[in-house]
Amino acid sequence: MDRPPGRTASEPELEARYRSRSLWLEALETPLAPRAGLRGDLECDVAIVGAGFTGLWTAYYLKALRNDLRVVVLEREIAGFGPSGRNGGWAIGGLVGSPGAYGIARERDRQRRAVRATFAAVDEIGAVVAREQIECGYRKAGALTIATTAPQWQRLRAREAESAAAGMEERDGRLLSAAAAEALVSVPKLLGGWFTPHAARVDPARLVRGLAVACERLGVSVLERTAVTALEPGRVHCVEGTVRADIVVRATESYTTQLPRQRLRYLPLYSLMIATAPLPAASWDELGWRDGLLIDDAHYLFFYAQRTADGRIAIGGRGAPYRLTSPIDPRNERDEHVRERLRRSLAQAFPVAAAAELTHHWGGPLAVPRDWSMSVTFDRATGMGAAGGYTGHGVAASNISGRTLADLILGRDSDLVTMPWVAHRSRAWEPEPIRFLASTAIVRTLGAADRHEDKSGRTARRVRLLRPFLPPH
Repeated sequence: MDRPPGRTASEPELEARYRSRSLWLEALETPLAPRAGLRGDLECDVAIVGAGFTGLWTAYYLKALRNDLRVVVLEREIAGFGPSGRNGGWAIGGLVGSPGAYGIARERDRQRRAVRATFAAVDEIGAVVAREQIECGYRKAGALTIATTAPQWQRLRAREAESAAAGMEERDGRLLSAAAAEALVSVPKLLGGWFTPHAARVDPARLVRGLAVACERLGVSVLERTAVTALEPGRVHCVEGTVRADIVVRATESYTTQLPRQRLRYLPLYSLMIATAPLPAASWDELGWRDGLLIDDAHYLFFYAQRTADGRIAIGGRGAPYRLTSPIDPRNERDEHVRERLRRSLAQAFPVAAAAELTHHWGGPLAVPRDWSMSVTFDRATGMGAAGGYTGHGVAASNISGRTLADLILGRDSDLVTMPWVAHRSRAWEPEPIRFLASTAIVRTLGAADRHEDKSGRTARRVRLLRPFLPPH
């Protein structure tokens, strides 16, 4: 735990606790002292629970469209404390879910429109960053998925076919030969890659904290250190009082599972990261890694990496252990086995950084719906809205959700409200210990599949055993 139960943390303790959550939060120049919290009962037009990307984007667009609305954001810790301030900093387009789960497997036009909406979100984030002067290292240079084994290359070939089936054009994503991929970054044993231009690097903590300030400039009230205990139509119950509102929005992502009757809404899975010290210019010259380019690989337990604005490699991946009794817990944010796997991935993909000092190790929980597909919902009769289930792709998806929720709440007839994730509902996860067993089996089987493919060069068939718990096709 972060502090002994029942003890109130001092401001220096809170500052240290918040900064320890990630490289990004630690590097912020501005203090992380909490804003004022709720003190007694309050009335407003829209109450939003959660000051991460989803909640803040929703507040931002609501006030931008209707400045007379009284919008209040309630946050248990501080803006960006959760995954919004800890993720890999990938703003990337792509369907968060499967066409089959959304019921559009045979509707090519709807698939194409949905994917293009996610591409547009990457540019929309950049536009807001410029308009609000948020210094978050936003740089749109695309993303490259590398293949270093024959099975990985086969998966990238399959991605090409899926992209074409969804009506995407070559300019939206294309296979690269080994030589073409090598021109973007030098990686040993490179067989080729898949490149999409619809991706941008960001410093997520600077983005989310800057977005909170932009919301306040528009007149949004951001109340921090305010613990919500329950939500219902017209009311948000907090330890410090009750907020009455015509509209109540749940924007709590994986933390939704800590609310009453919501434990099985998502499977909270941790994604962990490490970061090197800043690399010398000679190392970057040897890597040939274009500034802003995002890089991941085609393993099942894949890594994802960015070249940070201050010259580090920040690299992350899945596979953290799942705790049966406490799926969301500070103890889950660091794991030596995952750290070592990430260190090996760093050394194998970028040998020039193999001996670099590792200065940071951190993690955060992401929300996985039962069908691995995001949703945005709003019930006008009850005034209740929600969004989430981004499965680790929330930087761009949350922007779409925020704009969509604003349009739904205000009754705007926009293209966004017709997207397939609107009103989509995933069924609940199985109760424990089935959920625990499923998450453990996923990590172990995918890890074993990667080891088999790396050693033999042949496709691992054991992944088919996980089909009941993976996204439908």
